[in-house]
Amino acid sequence: MLNAKTGPQESQAPEVREEAYREDGFPLVEEDSVRDRLSDLDVHKSMGPDGMHPRVLRELVDVIAEPLFIIFERSWRTGEVPKAWRKANVTPIFKKGKKEDPGNYRPVSLTSIPGKVMEQLILEAIIKQVEEKKVIRSSQHGFTKGKSCLTNLIAFYDDMTGWVDEGRAMDVIYVDFSKSFDTVSHDILLGKLRKCGLDEWSVKCIENWLNDRTLRR
Repeated sequence: MLNAKTGPQESQAPEVREEAYREDGFPLVEEDSVRDRLSDLDVHKSMGPDGMHPRVLRELVDVIAEPLFIIFERSWRTGEVPKAWRKANVTPIFKKGKKEDPGNYRPVSLTSIPGKVMEQLILEAIIKQVEEKKVIRSSQHGFTKGKSCLTNLIAFYDDMTGWVDEGRAMDVIYVDFSKSFDTVSHDILLGKLRKCGLDEWSVKCIENWLNDRTLRR
């Protein structure tokens, strides 16, 4: 049973638990959200090192939704990631160039399915926060819901053709950041998330996940 500081007691009614979350600023974790995520799992995906196959999780959703909900909530509040979720089967995927060059391979980590579900819940909290704070500008298309490379191209083409019609001179510069994820400073990223107003529980979980991925690389 979790105490008032680390999570709701089992005897608490949902409406009481929801009100407590609103008071301390903790992002609301809903059992229904966990259930929906498990129901949408792709049964054709491979299982992680923990041996929990997505087909099993999906078919037993009515049984495991509540226990996973409790684990997710406790992990989120404490900022601790279960050790089983930190393990991964790393496979090198060839990208381009000479196959004998190790630098031309991208490591792909096959991780725990429940851990991925937890990541999705945290991602929802991040997206909600940045949308409410209007952190992401309308010019941002990558990794933005409802937008893609196509919408970016259309917006770019519309601006360029408009300026051409006006007789204005233009210079276009394309920049491709190689291995950008590997070069991003985690401290700066976490600092930006805090500056955007993301709750400390989510920031701590993200920090632990980033550290785990760094070790696997």
